[in-house]
Amino acid sequence: MTWDAYYRGDGVPRPGAALPVPPPWRTFPSRSAAAVFRPPAGLTEAVNAALALRRPLLITGGPGTGKSTVIEQVAAELALGPVLLWHVTSRSSLADALYRYDALGRIHAHRLQQERARAGTSPGTADAGMAGDDVAAFLTLGPLGTALLPSERPRALLIDEIDKADLDLPGDLLDVLERGEFRITELMREERRTALVRTWESEVRHVVEDGHVQCTEFPFIVMTSNGEQELPAPFLRRCVRYTMPRPTAALIRDVVRGHLGLEVGESGPAAELVDDFVRRVASGESVAVDQLLGTLHLLDGPARSAGAERERLIALLMKDLSGA
Repeated sequence: MTWDAYYRGDGVPRPGAALPVPPPWRTFPSRSAAAVFRPPAGLTEAVNAALALRRPLLITGGPGTGKSTVIEQVAAELALGPVLLWHVTSRSSLADALYRYDALGRIHAHRLQQERARAGTSPGTADAGMAGDDVAAFLTLGPLGTALLPSERPRALLIDEIDKADLDLPGDLLDVLERGEFRITELMREERRTALVRTWESEVRHVVEDGHVQCTEFPFIVMTSNGEQELPAPFLRRCVRYTMPRPTAALIRDVVRGHLGLEVGESGPAAELVDDFVRRVASGESVAVDQLLGTLHLLDGPARSAGAERERLIALLMKDLSGA
């Protein structure tokens, strides 16, 4: 191993010791992988069909196969703006994806306003919205809600790991995906004709009229699935579906070339790693492409070695993801 320049485990301080150069995908601010992503056969047609039909694109495949990178490349090529992300968990709800209302924050602001009134002080400029008890100041559009705002070009929305959702969520999505609209109950209850509402992960505010949000361009939506649960047929019927193919040695060599600038030949240590990765995926093991990329990055850089040390590093980095 050539790790001697870094951590040695001897407890001796080494101020100013150099650290290994990070792989390209672990530099920050992070760079999009869109420039190096190569869509497998049939994915381009699936994307264009979804764009033309104004339907969500459901991509199924194993971890690390590039499912979530597709939308970054589409958004970059078609100038759809930053990708909105909704990462789904078993606790996710449609309501949170549309908008969020901070009721407790509003109660606190109202109490603060009353205390200031009793003390004879007036709120500062920064608290002006709260002092007026403006309901819009406590509303934030979620990723789906932001994607459905009126716009000249469609927004790009990634709904990641839809198969991890509660069983009811896909069904709840159907009406919104069909109609491209939703209503904000709190604005309607208070009969607000216009309100400035903050958008997702942004300080930008958008005018909402009569508590109603209606898209003018249906967003380009990519939903990813690891195939962990079966999705209902009515939901699937409203999607364009694509399954990522199992990797081949040729495909993986292209991926390695794009991410690392490393040419993997037909033989040699790197070729053996690629062939073993393809074999393991074909046999049903859960290993991801980014594990292989990380391993190749180290073995071609700071951890060049042979023999038992090399094998220990490969075993460490290429563990089956389905195990502990």
